[in-house]
Amino acid sequence: MLLAKIDHCWRWFGTALSFFVFGLGGILLPVFVVPVLYLLPGDRLRREQRAQKVIHHSFRIYIGMMKFLGVLTYQINNIEKLQGAKLILANHPSLIDVIFLISIVPNANCVVKGKLVRNPFTRGPIKAAGYIINEEADDVISAAGEAFDKGHALIVFPEGTRTTPGQKTQLKRGAANVAIRVNADITPVVIECNPTTLTKRDRWYQVPAKRVHFRIDVKDQIDIGLYLEDVSPSKSARRLTRDLSNYFNKELGLHE
Repeated sequence: MLLAKIDHCWRWFGTALSFFVFGLGGILLPVFVVPVLYLLPGDRLRREQRAQKVIHHSFRIYIGMMKFLGVLTYQINNIEKLQGAKLILANHPSLIDVIFLISIVPNANCVVKGKLVRNPFTRGPIKAAGYIINEEADDVISAAGEAFDKGHALIVFPEGTRTTPGQKTQLKRGAANVAIRVNADITPVVIECNPTTLTKRDRWYQVPAKRVHFRIDVKDQIDIGLYLEDVSPSKSARRLTRDLSNYFNKELGLHE
């Protein structure tokens, strides 16, 4: 019992330190790193590539720090299937899912909320990396096409928000619209977190009774060729959204 309490206290401390470090990085990155990215020679594409790599390596170090502190463990399966991936769709059980994914995808682009670009601590890195702002649907689709042309891999959480534990996944149509209208095959990623942590209803200080383990499975690519046979792109997107919802629910054992 005593050892369990000590372990829990240590993981609480590790979690608090992790959040502090993340916040500190949010201050230091735009102040010291982003200006250097703009000063270095090269065009916009080169600058975006540099920024993406900086964020990628920063997140790799951050995940490694959390593992070292004993906050979490993780397992990544079939990471080689991310090679050449264009549209990466993942379920979203935890606040740090995007950190995990960017840490294993060096050329990652993301669709981010508009409010983040108005935040002085996140605006610089988001713009430098060329991340897509999720405000107008047509603009997102157009920007996704441009990202693919640049060789970016686009990470999207098609649920639009974090999953409620134990409930079936209900996907929004935005990700399917991107896939259909830009003709991008899908690389699904299934994320499981046991015990659950940092869900929509959790606060950072609500540390689980035991160490959290993340399991990240990269699945076989989904060819969207069959969905392009429909005359109407809207109909194709609806069908693809339904099939993707069933796919993720089945992989997560929520299809019954």
